[in-house]
Amino acid sequence: MENKTSPVESVDRALVLMMAMRDGGPLSVKAAAELLGVAPSTAHRLLNSLAYRGFAAQSHDRTYRQGPEFSGRSAQPVSTEQIRQVAQAAMQQLQAAAGETVQLMVMYGGHIQFIDGVESKRTLRIGKLVGNLMPAFVSAGGKAMLARMTNTQLEDLYRSGLLSWSTSKITTPSLLKRHMTKVRRDGFGASIEETEQGVMGLGVSINDPHGVPVAALTIATPSVRFDRSAVNANVEALHRAAATVTEALYR
Repeated sequence: MENKTSPVESVDRALVLMMAMRDGGPLSVKAAAELLGVAPSTAHRLLNSLAYRGFAAQSHDRTYRQGPEFSGRSAQPVSTEQIRQVAQAAMQQLQAAAGETVQLMVMYGGHIQFIDGVESKRTLRIGKLVGNLMPAFVSAGGKAMLARMTNTQLEDLYRSGLLSWSTSKITTPSLLKRHMTKVRRDGFGASIEETEQGVMGLGVSINDPHGVPVAALTIATPSVRFDRSAVNANVEALHRAAATVTEALYR
């Protein structure tokens, strides 16, 4: 049998990854690198390129799976009101599990906008915000949604630079991109008194079936009561709530 070689190696590698996701399911960067026989950095660039064009989508566990362009299916658009209604039960359960205020938000350009929430029943609590806007990169939920984007998409979103925010720790596009690498690795966003002093936040993205963010959930805690030993449990609860909302939106 004649040995065939691809005239364009990078295209061939991308096609191999697409077929692997089609036939074998989600791929980690390590698995993709081993499949192609290349460095993980090369595999990561190829997967990001596929994600940028919609042929792949990254999950919260940092694996890549088929995207809407490759599958030939687009998720139905959902309205803010649909998200708000569907998220009610999940927010109530999440608030009961965490004991702190839960917030629901959507992306609005480079900002997030709070659309609903459930307040903690404790005397000292973070108040529910509805309608408020703030830069996405200071919010735990905003960070979780931004982390679903590629670096190229982030550059396009903040082409005019980052808006000033008095308590922000991310002040340049390069800092933002470096921080998003951490958020992708961790699988959640954290805001350490970045929205305002005294407020600690944990957040995850609510995604459509192709991994595109449509909203985010956060747990907001007064800094004097923030318990680092409870972070993993709260992040797991956030992911369960986000998955419940996704399932209800797109079933």
